[in-house]
Amino acid sequence: MKKFCIILFSLSVILIISQSAFKDPDPLTAAALGHKLFFDPILSRTKKISCASCHKQEFAFSDTSAVSLGVKGRKGVRNTPSAMNMSLQVAFFWDGRATTLEQQALIPLQNPIEMDLPLTTAVWRLQNNAYYRAAFQAVFHEVPDAANLAKALSAFERTLETGDSPFDDWRLNDNEAAVSESAKRGFAVFNTKGRCIQCHFGPDFNDIEFRSIGLYDEKTLRDSGRACVTKKENDLGRFKIGALRNVAITAPYMHNGMFKTLRQVIDYYNDPDKIVPHSINRDTLLKTPMNLTEQEKTDLENFLVSLTDKRFVGNLNKTRP
Repeated sequence: MKKFCIILFSLSVILIISQSAFKDPDPLTAAALGHKLFFDPILSRTKKISCASCHKQEFAFSDTSAVSLGVKGRKGVRNTPSAMNMSLQVAFFWDGRATTLEQQALIPLQNPIEMDLPLTTAVWRLQNNAYYRAAFQAVFHEVPDAANLAKALSAFERTLETGDSPFDDWRLNDNEAAVSESAKRGFAVFNTKGRCIQCHFGPDFNDIEFRSIGLYDEKTLRDSGRACVTKKENDLGRFKIGALRNVAITAPYMHNGMFKTLRQVIDYYNDPDKIVPHSINRDTLLKTPMNLTEQEKTDLENFLVSLTDKRFVGNLNKTRP
């Protein structure tokens, strides 16, 4: 009940943060500069891909493939999560290797699989670009460097907040017609039989903990997740609990993109052993099947769809079968 109350109390916070998102950029702000950098391929070795190549705006700044392709078509190793609703997060990347948005912003640039650009080269390019040299002087009153590059990119990411979904209309504005009766039942399943509330709560429907949902078996599923960072055995298979806002348009799902639809995700949580029978270190929350009925699964899916910000509703049919 406590976590349920957290959702209702804190949803209003997101509305305040989201007021500036997606407006025309002001060239004199750090966020506007970060916006331009986010979409500019100047930050990749080949100058052919940008942050936005993998974080596609129309899909809530996520990707539509299981893993993204970096410079020269290099295949990534994990699914690209949404870059939205990051302001309240305390850990970044699936394994939590970064603890601030500023740290996170510079890592993909230097990753040899992703943008493959040494930070010194990135800074040199910006310092020798007339537009960026002037823009950084205007915003930060200094030449481009690693620190203010990170500040600009993270400032833009902090504008990417969403809080204008049918669910918000229903719960915050008391608009009973905003969502279907099925979605309302799904919200009840989310909070009770589905056990989802145990890990997904608050304004963005996530948690600061790392959990293992059973997608590690040392055989076919070999990504050890959080353990890659901590080197602790009890972190094997644990990953960051992602936010659920806009989840209906951020397929495919999980750290490896193994599930193509929300229904596949729900089916997995309903009975993990049917899909990954010999997982290692799976959370006790998923020890027993949920035994959801087909109607309850449909209702739960419709609730998750109701978390889609209104600006993305037109993209729902592009991602749902």
